[in-house]
Amino acid sequence: MNALEQISKSSMKENAPELNVGDTVKVHVRIQEGEKSRIQVFEGTVIAKKHGGISETFTVRRVAHGVGIERVFPVHSPAVDKVEIVRRGVVRRAKLYYLRGRVGKAAKVKGLVR
Repeated sequence: MNALEQISKSSMKENAPELNVGDTVKVHVRIQEGEKSRIQVFEGTVIAKKHGGISETFTVRRVAHGVGIERVFPVHSPAVDKVEIVRRGVVRRAKLYYLRGRVGKAAKVKGLVR
């Protein structure tokens, strides 16, 4: 292994979250404001997962005050404190970009029945 691969392997998280597209998640993000830092929670539906390895990312979408908000989070970022899975979703697509054009209950993802 070369030096770059060793650095990337060492900076990867041991307990990376096991999330899938369609899941509703709460992402706890560390926000740095001056010298203070705090945790901010961003809750929404995972609409995409991209790449792999150290550069793996996932996109979370939510609707706040009638406006859709999407944020892309790196899985192995130190700014992402933890990811809680609120509920599992059942989808048949790898990317849920079609949810951008839907409003209200039409934008819901079916839940996993146990």
